[in-house]
Amino acid sequence: MMKTIKNILACIGLLSLSGLLIFAVQDAPSDENLEKKIINEYNVYALNVPEKLDFSGEAVPLEDPDILERMDRELLVNTYWQSNALLMFKRANKYFPIIEPILEKHGIPNDFKYLAVIESGLLNVTSPAGARGVWQIMKTTGRENGLEINSNVDERYNLEKATEVACKYLLKAKERFGTWTLAAASYNAGMAGVAKRLKQQNVTDYYDLLLGEETGRYMFRIVALKEILNHPDKYGFNFRYKDLYQPIPTYKVEVDTAVASFVQFSEHFGINYKILKIHNPWLREKHLNNKSRKQYFIEIPEKGHYSTP
Repeated sequence: MMKTIKNILACIGLLSLSGLLIFAVQDAPSDENLEKKIINEYNVYALNVPEKLDFSGEAVPLEDPDILERMDRELLVNTYWQSNALLMFKRANKYFPIIEPILEKHGIPNDFKYLAVIESGLLNVTSPAGARGVWQIMKTTGRENGLEINSNVDERYNLEKATEVACKYLLKAKERFGTWTLAAASYNAGMAGVAKRLKQQNVTDYYDLLLGEETGRYMFRIVALKEILNHPDKYGFNFRYKDLYQPIPTYKVEVDTAVASFVQFSEHFGINYKILKIHNPWLREKHLNNKSRKQYFIEIPEKGHYSTP
């Protein structure tokens, strides 16, 4: 009798399972319906290129069909690379407040903060050519402008000092070329490179130059990021203020001696070595030689922003 009941229950279970399977198969959309569903729910739109765009008050000549197409390309690429663009919004909120006052102090237009965005994505990256930091400064350029660069300390990773160096370069470039657009382009191709191409092609404007892929896209990428970061709603980006990365308040500790261990140094201020490095990426080793007793300022985050022991 028990065996018979078990057999019946087993059959009921199989029938129930079979029914569920049939139901699932019957409700699954056909390839045609699935295709229609995707088409109806996901749309990619062409963008309206604004009638007027500028860089540092200098107009982009959008009436030229070549310029219009190149501008359209960068707006499309950067709008539909959504994850990257969202990261730019998030990082900009954290790092623009450091960059902006330094640009203003030197009389550099605020638009140059977008140059830093396309150079590095506002990260301390290293290029194949050896340029480093948010502003992508080469070793020679950094040393010529007073940065300390060695295995122990590399001030190209100090955002404040690197921004100062970038400003010095851009002021020289503006004086040489007469426009902020050419000054910005020379940040990518070098002053000598831009001057050579202007002379070879007998033109005076960036937008009249025939350039290689990277420098040819350079200004369009800057202007596209400026446009998108200033008009998130227009380009379909949705976020709350709390979604953005927030600046961490810090104070500076003066050091004019060697430091044997930054691990122990960090612990003295209630943080760990990782957090010290986050705020001082220019410290390249776990110690500071400082044989010359140079004055350094090390940033320490205010208490309550990290969960440290």
